[in-house]
Amino acid sequence: MIHIFIYFLRMSQFISVFDMLKIGVGPSSSHTLGPWRAAQKWISKLKNTHLFLLVDTIKIDLYGSLSLTGKGHATDTAILLGLSGADPEYIPIEDIDEIINSIQETSLLYLNNEKMISFSIDNIKFNKDFLSINPNGLIFTAYQNNEIISQETYYSIGGGFIIQNDSPLIDEIEVDKPNFPFPIDRAIQLEEYCENENLSISEIVFQNELVLNSTEKIKTELNRIWTTMLECMYIGCHTEGELPGGLHVKRRAFDTHKKLIKGTNYTNPTEWITAIRGTEVKFREILKWVSCFALSVNEVNASLGRIVTAPTNGSAGVLPAVLMYYLVIENHDADFKQIQSFLLTAGEIGSIFKKNATISAAMGGCQAEIGVSSAMAAAALTELLGGTVAQCLVAAEIAMEHHLGLTCDPIGGLVQIPCIERNAMGAIKAINAAEMALDTNPKDVKVPLDKVIDTMWETAKDMHKKYKETSEGGLAINVGFAAC
Repeated sequence: MIHIFIYFLRMSQFISVFDMLKIGVGPSSSHTLGPWRAAQKWISKLKNTHLFLLVDTIKIDLYGSLSLTGKGHATDTAILLGLSGADPEYIPIEDIDEIINSIQETSLLYLNNEKMISFSIDNIKFNKDFLSINPNGLIFTAYQNNEIISQETYYSIGGGFIIQNDSPLIDEIEVDKPNFPFPIDRAIQLEEYCENENLSISEIVFQNELVLNSTEKIKTELNRIWTTMLECMYIGCHTEGELPGGLHVKRRAFDTHKKLIKGTNYTNPTEWITAIRGTEVKFREILKWVSCFALSVNEVNASLGRIVTAPTNGSAGVLPAVLMYYLVIENHDADFKQIQSFLLTAGEIGSIFKKNATISAAMGGCQAEIGVSSAMAAAALTELLGGTVAQCLVAAEIAMEHHLGLTCDPIGGLVQIPCIERNAMGAIKAINAAEMALDTNPKDVKVPLDKVIDTMWETAKDMHKKYKETSEGGLAINVGFAAC
């Protein structure tokens, strides 16, 4: 019943590229960004029902995966920030500690930055049992004079998307499919549209996006997404030390980057791209550069830095690493036109996975995050390298096929081991998949993309829950660290 419910909701929605590529704060889209957005939605509901001014205290109950790995994923921090009125896209990262410390020290919460209420950190309760609809459940309860005046249940279903048990996907745009020139649920439909219209994947996606936004707005938002990705890589490559969380994981991107950049001078991310293009890159260094880009993003993510969910926080390093590879290795003349095409194509491939399977590790294991991000990047890179639409879909299929069954077993409940390295591996696989697809006649392919997506979903349903972001199996217990 769980899977039928979620599947019905997905198929009834249009998913924009801006739903698939969201700007937010790490370390997890399902455990950080989703609960943050849920807190914001609940505040809005309190206001709409005229209950906001009556609230004198609140409690939050976390269930399932949100509870089991919530501490390591900063779920409690995200909820407090959302309740405080902060927005993950725009909050200055340096303000996070100040807000949280103030709540802890004063036992007061400035609700939506409007109303001070009493609040203890203990009011966030971690319940290990699971709710019925989704592994990532949370309940907000508001009180006045010790009596409940509001209680709402939300589910964080991956990629920052949230639902309620009696409503459609809140963060998606509900529009009738006929409103869009090219309504897409399956990869085969996408391919048919491209062939009939003689357009690339990115061009088809752009036409759909025009129903929602102007050309300038689409370009502005895509540029903001790319700028965030670039700044994230830049920060990660220029920050040394250890990651927070208690595992004492050393940042690796800094040392790798220092060796690769070879003392070249630059002062900002834009000059950085030019500097990398100007270095003499040996064959073995290509792999190191790609890994460095991916590691840098996910080290920032693990530090509650600002990243782009692509399609999740835990897999945020794959797309920027592959796109950066194209810009600094494959095509030194590339500009925003290629960046735009890459992001549009990647976003559409990700949306097809979401509509027909899942992008949540709590529902499908890491195949749903790194596997999907690798497929997105592979298809997008193939388009930039001159591949046909059919070859783009072949690339996505190859990338996902070789992530099938990948479990989610974060050590200590943190998005660090093995998550950070998996982004580097996912990026390398995406590039390899693109190169293989370019040498492939699609007519010879035995496994279409839609079939591998269906297989990933079936695998997700069969996977034991201890391998779905609970830290109750695999590396999480064999290495010997308890969930943080």
